[in-house]
Amino acid sequence: MTVKVRFFASLAETMGRREMELPLEPGTTVGSIWAALTADQPMPQGALCAVNHDYCTLEQPLADGDEVAFFP
Repeated sequence: MTVKVRFFASLAETMGRREMELPLEPGTTVGSIWAALTADQPMPQGALCAVNHDYCTLEQPLADGDEVAFFP
């Protein structure tokens, strides 16, 4: 499955891009994406996340075609 990940404000600057597409395994959560993306980056604590324009928790499971957004 594939999801689109979008970064806003200072997160876009830190990541060096505003969006990217990621191929993922079924059962992937928002939190596992965040953990993978921030493993080598100093990122702010308490970032907000949303899936398909609805705020969510890091435990939110993802489906093919979802759009994940991270906000500082």
